[in-house]
Amino acid sequence: MRIVCLISGGGTNLKALIDWQANDLLGGARIVAVISNTAAALGLERADNAEIPTKVLSHHDFPNRSAFDHALIEFIDTYEPDLIVLAGFMLVLSKDFVTHYDRRLINIHPSLLPKYKGLNTHKRALEAGDNYTGATVHWVTSEVDAGDIIRQVEVPIMGEDTEETLKARVLDAEHTLYPSVIRDLSLGLIEC
Repeated sequence: MRIVCLISGGGTNLKALIDWQANDLLGGARIVAVISNTAAALGLERADNAEIPTKVLSHHDFPNRSAFDHALIEFIDTYEPDLIVLAGFMLVLSKDFVTHYDRRLINIHPSLLPKYKGLNTHKRALEAGDNYTGATVHWVTSEVDAGDIIRQVEVPIMGEDTEETLKARVLDAEHTLYPSVIRDLSLGLIEC
């Protein structure tokens, strides 16, 4: 399974995927490229260190989002990917983009969807007085955080939790959840 990862920032989920790949834990999956919409993304350095090809394609260099998304599709398709992995890619993708990669595009979200779609998930869980939160890997659709759920992991909320401590524990859980889903997809244990 050929994977292209899209990132915008630090790339901690990307690092987890790279680590699993380096230890032959991703099944038949292999990251063939990492693309960022921001040149300063630390994830690019992580990919370079792992000798994975990188590319910066800034949405600011295009007259509109449609032009950006079509250029992104063209570049991604040169790698003939089986799966596109959003690993902290902070742009909402167009319907055309999502349709082009139907059932080949996944994302990880820091809540137990369908709860807390969008931003500020940890704050919202704390304000609601929830006893637990978690992370969800889902298929990407044109509606934000609304695609079919592939797998979730629960993370308990402690009484002393702040947004920062909760975020750190959820992110730690993501670093096992995401690679395990990709491994299972590559091994045919999850249907596309």
